[in-house]
Amino acid sequence: MYLKKLSVLNFKNYSEAEFELSNHINCFSGNNGEGKTNILDAIHYLSFCKSFFNPIDSQNILHDAPFFLIQGSFILDNKEEEIYCGLKRNQKKQFKRNKKEYQRLADHIGLIPLVMVSPADSELITEGSESRRRFIDSVISQFNREYLDCLINYNKVLSHRNALLKQFGNTRSFDFESLEIWDMQLIEYGKIVHSERTNFINSFVTIFQKYYELISGGNEQVKLQYISHLNDDTFFDILKKALNRDKAMEYTTVGIHKDDLEFTINGYPLKKYASQGQQKSFLIALKLAQFDFIKTIKKTTPILLLDDIYDKLDDLRVKQLMDLVSSDKFGQLFITDTHPTRLSDLFKSSNTDFKVFKISKGTIEKTLIN
Repeated sequence: MYLKKLSVLNFKNYSEAEFELSNHINCFSGNNGEGKTNILDAIHYLSFCKSFFNPIDSQNILHDAPFFLIQGSFILDNKEEEIYCGLKRNQKKQFKRNKKEYQRLADHIGLIPLVMVSPADSELITEGSESRRRFIDSVISQFNREYLDCLINYNKVLSHRNALLKQFGNTRSFDFESLEIWDMQLIEYGKIVHSERTNFINSFVTIFQKYYELISGGNEQVKLQYISHLNDDTFFDILKKALNRDKAMEYTTVGIHKDDLEFTINGYPLKKYASQGQQKSFLIALKLAQFDFIKTIKKTTPILLLDDIYDKLDDLRVKQLMDLVSSDKFGQLFITDTHPTRLSDLFKSSNTDFKVFKISKGTIEKTLIN
């Protein structure tokens, strides 16, 4: 699987651009703020129906333009597939496969498996549990449609339960039978989500540790652990025990929407005790393990996007990473860098096929092919 051609119109800082792409390695060079990362984000849109960086679609339209458009020609199972994403201001986003519009965006997720590695991944370490749950969900949803549907339904039920608890607080009343209707649905969907997350993490940990060792040289011991209220008790009992607290807080305080991942290095919290280079290596290992896991499950090689991979990595770790991702195990790569020749020199020395695009102010200044 690979992306053969990409076209954007009024997307972020691009008024119009078109790229004929290599089926192996594509490098985008240019100064910061010129639009390199925006190209990766356009590709991310075609896989996940949304931006990696900005969840508000209208803010991705070029300033003062009435709409944006992203189109990609993919080769999937030796057939060409046209994927279209378009948005007009104050209208619903359109997403099409071969000119046929999706009724649910969720039906597209998983068709084009993709992994994005970005400096923005640091929020997996520095921010709250929501970003880490989002990471788990983004992996599982690419190969398990039932999981994605259960997750969507769980969040809908959770919203209704929270609204009911808020209503109880406002009216100073309580109706257990009304709450129980939502509890039963929350338990039904939550148990499935928890089970799938548990199975995923149990399989994922070993793959992740292997990649961290390859990138770091095996000098540190890293672990990740799945934290959930449902690990030690049934969802029914957890909700029962938390009822008084839920009534007082007027929202649901327990459940799989509170799940988390715990990251450690040499037995200590990664956030407090790891260097910036170790944290970056940890995050890249997470994403490469995600790549490996999806490839194994779907029997399709995902597209890999590497944004600013020199950020906080020393030259040795970058070299180890590039040697790894340019091997036959990986498929199509998209890489950004501020240095115009650094990546091309690296790939020339490894006799790897690649294509370089020089980006300047939202335009393709020139295209270089080795």
